[in-house]
Amino acid sequence: MKRLIALPLKKSLEIAFQSIRVRFFRSLVTTTSLVLAVAFLCFMRCCNDFAQALLNAGDISAYQTLIKAGYDVGFGSDVIIASAKQRWIVTLSLLVCIVGIINAQLMSVTERFREIGTMKCLGALDRFIVRLFVLEALMQGLAGSLIGAVLGVLTALISSSFNLGAGIFQAFPWGLIGWSILISMLIGTGLSLAGVIYPAILAARMQPVEAMRLEQ
Repeated sequence: MKRLIALPLKKSLEIAFQSIRVRFFRSLVTTTSLVLAVAFLCFMRCCNDFAQALLNAGDISAYQTLIKAGYDVGFGSDVIIASAKQRWIVTLSLLVCIVGIINAQLMSVTERFREIGTMKCLGALDRFIVRLFVLEALMQGLAGSLIGAVLGVLTALISSSFNLGAGIFQAFPWGLIGWSILISMLIGTGLSLAGVIYPAILAARMQPVEAMRLEQ
C-alpha cells in the first residue's frame, strides 16, 4: 500500500521557515521587490490621507496649500481621490512585482527538483508540496508587506510635511493611515500568494522519478 505523509501545520511551518533560511538571499530578492511595491502603494495612499486630513480643516489656507502641492481640489471639495496617473503607476508597479515573484518562485522550483522528488518518493502528497510553497510565500508576503507599509508611511510623512506643512500634525489621520497600512499589507500578501500558485502547482505535479533524475 502506498504510504502517504500527512504532517501537521506546525511541522509544515517549520519546514517552510527552514527553507527560507537556507535560500535567504533568493528570498531576499523576492521580498525586496514586494517591499518596494507595497511601500510605493502605501506612500501614495498615505500622501492622499494627509491631504485629506488637511482638507477636512476646511479653511481657505488649506485649499491654497493643497493646490500649491499639486492636488486637484476646488473650494467646497471634501474628498481627495487618487488621480488616473497615480492609479496607473501603482497598478504598473504591482504588475511588475507579481511578475517578479512568479519568476523567482519558478527559479526556486528549478533549484529544488531533488528536494521535491525526495519528499514525493517518501510519500508526500501533492497538497503538502503546495502547502510548503504557499506557507513560504505567506511568510515572505507578511514580512515584506509590513516592512513596505512602514517605509511607505514614513516616506509619506516626510514628503507631506515638506509639501503640506506642519498642519498635517494638528489633525493626524490615524484612522486613515491605519486603513491604508492594512490595505497595503493585504494587497502585498495577496500578490505574494498569487505569484506562488502556478509554481506550486508545477512543483506538486512533478513526477518523483523525473525530479530525482534531473541534475541541479
